[in-house]
Amino acid sequence: MPQYRYRALTSAGTIVTSRMDEVNEQIVKNKLKRNDLIPIYVRKIGKSRRKKVTKRNVSELNEYLKNANTANIVKNREENKLSFIQKIKRSINKVEKITTRDIIIFTQNFYLLKKANFNNIHALSTIIENTENFELQEIIRDILAGVESGENIYTTMEYYSDVFPYLYVNMIKVGEQSGSLTKSLEQAVKYLEDSDALNKKIKSILLPNIAMFVGLIIMLFVGTLVAIPAIQNVFDAIGSKDQLPAITIWFSGVVDNLVAYWYIPLTIIAAIVGLILWYINTPKGRYDFNYFKYTMPIFGKLIYALDFSRFIRAMALNLENGMRIQDAIEVSKSVCKNLVMRSIIEASINNLLIGRSWLEPFEKAHFGTTMPTEMLKIGMQTDLTEMMQKLLIYMETDIDNNLKRIIKVLPEVTYAFVGALLIFFVLVVLVPCIQVYMGGFMFSAYGF
Repeated sequence: MPQYRYRALTSAGTIVTSRMDEVNEQIVKNKLKRNDLIPIYVRKIGKSRRKKVTKRNVSELNEYLKNANTANIVKNREENKLSFIQKIKRSINKVEKITTRDIIIFTQNFYLLKKANFNNIHALSTIIENTENFELQEIIRDILAGVESGENIYTTMEYYSDVFPYLYVNMIKVGEQSGSLTKSLEQAVKYLEDSDALNKKIKSILLPNIAMFVGLIIMLFVGTLVAIPAIQNVFDAIGSKDQLPAITIWFSGVVDNLVAYWYIPLTIIAAIVGLILWYINTPKGRYDFNYFKYTMPIFGKLIYALDFSRFIRAMALNLENGMRIQDAIEVSKSVCKNLVMRSIIEASINNLLIGRSWLEPFEKAHFGTTMPTEMLKIGMQTDLTEMMQKLLIYMETDIDNNLKRIIKVLPEVTYAFVGALLIFFVLVVLVPCIQVYMGGFMFSAYGF
């Protein structure tokens, strides 16, 4: 029978969080209402493997069920009405989107409190009081409820995959499983800040050029549909023998056909996109797409270096806490979402089981340089944890250099596309306009 975690409101205005084994969500809600509890949320969590944990700050549920009364709950809620200003502020916060900055601030606060030796419940309770975003505040309350009932932090975070990035959640998972949550939070803050800074840099380069590219396409089509027919009408009206440029006549015909039979190219494009999405969602397609990420021009080496450095960072964290190499690799593989990287890691684990080098699959993959694997080989003969720390420093420098190269090349690529489109626009639209402005067509109209 599936298990459901729920939160409900009692007659004293206290929130009760517990679990219940039932057939479906509706039966859980009905059972709570029959016991005069107002359900706030009910969520299926699957069958728990944990032993029941007595909560530190919530009394036994049976006592609440004996004394709970819906009328008292409503009365208490009426007594605690919010002021008009508070209602407005609450309404604004409800629709406020959770940004990357909100997650960074939450993680920074959590890290600082853990560094100050706060336990998880105390730290999360303190953060809730200082979180301005209403939606994030409710999510943190849910995380706190899970921790109070004996769950890990990452377990609840996995339910909010649209809020917490996959890699972020798995960094927290590695930290909890290895007993180094504080260090994992520090790494998670750095990951979020670096990702946010990289996204802003790429957007600052791409967005202006994309806007210019789209603007030129609109001008090209509008000019072809409006200006070119008007110029041709002027030529015909005065009997000029001049002709529009061949490229203009050709593109005008293409645009006319697109306008007349717009549904054909739209259907073809939709079918192609649908087939690509369908293929990517198949196991083989997803693997091929992940493989393409590591081999694609410009970004491929950077993506592999980022994934490999995250794996090594997580593995070093586990080794520092006394894990065996095999266990450290097994736990650390969760920080990698790319199926190709995970298959390499699985091959590495299999090598350990048969007594071969765990570095061999990374060498055979040939995605990155040989420096990382050579450093790790030396570390296996000396001190692997210390060598991993040195490798991480090296890889950070290498990733920074790759980023600088990409930021330098990216504008040149976008300028090339925009420049090519601009030349085409000049040939198709501006040349006929200049031809009219110069007035040469009038001479041919009068036989000169």
